[in-house]
Amino acid sequence: MTDTLTMTGQPRARRRTLRAQALVNTIAGLTLRGLPRIPEPMKRAMLGGRSIVLDGNTLDTTLQLMLAGQKAVGLEGLVVGEDVAAARTQLELLSASFARRIPVPQVSDLTVSGAVGPIRARHYRTAEPDAPLLVFFHGGGHAIGSLDTHDDLCREICRSGAVHVLSVDYRLAPEHKAPAGADDAYAAYLWARENAATLGADPRRVAVGGDSAGGNLSAVVALRARADNAPQPALQLLFYPVTDHGAQTRSRTLFANGFFLTQRDMDWFTARFLDGASVGGDHPDVSPLLADDHSGLAPALIATAGFDPLRDEGRHYAEALRAAGTPVDYREYGAVVHGFANFFTLGGASATATADVISAMRAHLSRV
Repeated sequence: MTDTLTMTGQPRARRRTLRAQALVNTIAGLTLRGLPRIPEPMKRAMLGGRSIVLDGNTLDTTLQLMLAGQKAVGLEGLVVGEDVAAARTQLELLSASFARRIPVPQVSDLTVSGAVGPIRARHYRTAEPDAPLLVFFHGGGHAIGSLDTHDDLCREICRSGAVHVLSVDYRLAPEHKAPAGADDAYAAYLWARENAATLGADPRRVAVGGDSAGGNLSAVVALRARADNAPQPALQLLFYPVTDHGAQTRSRTLFANGFFLTQRDMDWFTARFLDGASVGGDHPDVSPLLADDHSGLAPALIATAGFDPLRDEGRHYAEALRAAGTPVDYREYGAVVHGFANFFTLGGASATATADVISAMRAHLSRV
């Protein structure tokens, strides 16, 4: 039977689902907000003294408790159900429920040049004179995520890293299949190089970076710049990047379920990103690890997580770059899960790892 439509045009069942999701995310957000205030011995007691050890790594207690809490309220993974709009709303609600809005000198919304027209962006301004500029691409499997879901992370990179951050709202699948997001990312990078001084940044030090799908786009930008004989970024900052969409790695098997990013999530993202796309999963615009040549690219700072399905392909990308003579700073944080950079506000190993990566980024850019 077809759902009766409300006056807003949405099925009542869908509205009930969204209300239920909002309630679940409110509960989850309250739980996440409280985690940093729980003493470590109490966290261990709440987990019954049990630790999770896999592949030689012990999961951070804070993240173990977070995952247990998510499971208790029915949240296992990034994607709930099949509906794209619902999946996007789910991530927006969850992110908003524990956002801290870390203070930075100035935040401005603006538009930049995308591949086919203007796209939204957000500029986080540092007070440091002539500071570098990081062009940031958010994660979300190329299908979900936004300027808002990664607002706190961009604020923290700006604040602790003493850099300008330009967060780019590239086009998402399934409305825009591959390589639309990569087209926008590259266009936004070129715009940033031309307009860095206007933003108050040092035009000689324009870096790219992002997490997961955003790390993928950052790597693709460096490859495209080389192909076009355009200036390379000052740095490519890759948080747990997707580098091979068809990878069959040990980490994808070990961490397929139970560690925030699941195999079901990855299959869901891939279907929406690549089914019917003009390029396949083996194209370098989709899987930068499969490029024929990794030489002559921007120095890379690559951070992976010990409990992440994407761990091994991030490691493999570091190895491929290094073998081709591209400078690489590879850091693997054994105690954390995929998405740890967004969980830095929870404390524990996520905060330590995120702070270490931002400090390393700052050091690399100071030497350019």
